[in-house]
Amino acid sequence: MAHATRSSSELASQFHALSDETRVRVVDLLRGGEHCVCELIEALKLSQSLLSFHLKVLKDAGLVRDRREGRWAYYALNAETIEAVGDFIRELRKVPRRGKNVRCCD
Repeated sequence: MAHATRSSSELASQFHALSDETRVRVVDLLRGGEHCVCELIEALKLSQSLLSFHLKVLKDAGLVRDRREGRWAYYALNAETIEAVGDFIRELRKVPRRGKNVRCCD
């Protein structure tokens, strides 16, 4: 099980980060590859301070990584974390469904 090494608090933090529409939009943009903050500001029509807040939440959750080049910051998805969240969700699909003949609390 790939998600066994991930703590519940890590997963909760990641799902919390993804529970905001703006942060989902940021993640969606980053699916296409690394972007400079200036590109994200323009694409999302957000102020620099508001975008910085959302990027910090995503970074703290481990969903994105950043790098500096001169005075600019570039952001990209953290593939390892994205894959782990995906693995967790795929594992949920394997949970057996309760049949009509299954009794609870015998």
